[in-house]
Amino acid sequence: MAKCDICGKGVHFGNNVSHSHRRSNRIWKSNIKNVKCNVNGVSKRMHVCTNCLKSGKVERA
Repeated sequence: MAKCDICGKGVHFGNNVSHSHRRSNRIWKSNIKNVKCNVNGVSKRMHVCTNCLKSGKVERA
């Protein structure tokens, strides 16, 4: 799973808890997109989470 190149956000781990309170492992995947961005005047493909896209931390090419 990819990590955000801007903020470092990746997968999160936890437990599924059933009605009878039995637990099993679970993964939450962050919403990460492969986006073409302008970095120092050059367009480059980066893995960016949608939070960083929405907040304007990245300029799309």
